[in-house]
Amino acid sequence: MKKFLLAATIALSIPAAAVAQDGGMATAPDGTPAFGIEPYVGVLGGYHEFDRDSEFGSPRGGTMNGGLVSGVAGVNVPLGPVFAGVEGNATKGFGDIDWEYGVRGRFGARAGDSGMIFASAGYQWVNGKRAYSDQKDWIYGLGVEVGPKDIGLGGITTNSGIRLRVQMETYDFDSIRPMAGVIAHF
Repeated sequence: MKKFLLAATIALSIPAAAVAQDGGMATAPDGTPAFGIEPYVGVLGGYHEFDRDSEFGSPRGGTMNGGLVSGVAGVNVPLGPVFAGVEGNATKGFGDIDWEYGVRGRFGARAGDSGMIFASAGYQWVNGKRAYSDQKDWIYGLGVEVGPKDIGLGGITTNSGIRLRVQMETYDFDSIRPMAGVIAHF
């Protein structure tokens, strides 16, 4: 663990040292500062469908599934043209899903004026209803965020404003969870 922390500290200090030697401010592809902290919140909607052979089983002879409305909050740390971050979610389910909660790490690349392409991995708790049990396991995903300038609506908000997000996730490779919504960056 100590070696991991040391390696992470060194990796994070290299870009800062490069900026200090340059004497100027490094910027990301969208013109914002290349290093800092970017908090965000958002609302997503989607659907979660589990396989018959998932840990939820099929007590009624079918598969566990349902619609979702999710609130997310997180923070990104830009590292030049890439970023790392952490995100939490609280999700109300419909159908066979009562609630879902999770936390995940994100890593990706900044694209265009205000876009992002990312991969995520974390832990998700799922509360079932209608004879489905409560479970927890790993969740993995891929996603894209685009800002107004990326879709031809430049001038509506700043680079740190509203973005549209589309993501696809899987709960322990036993489900598919497409989500889409609006993210507000600060």
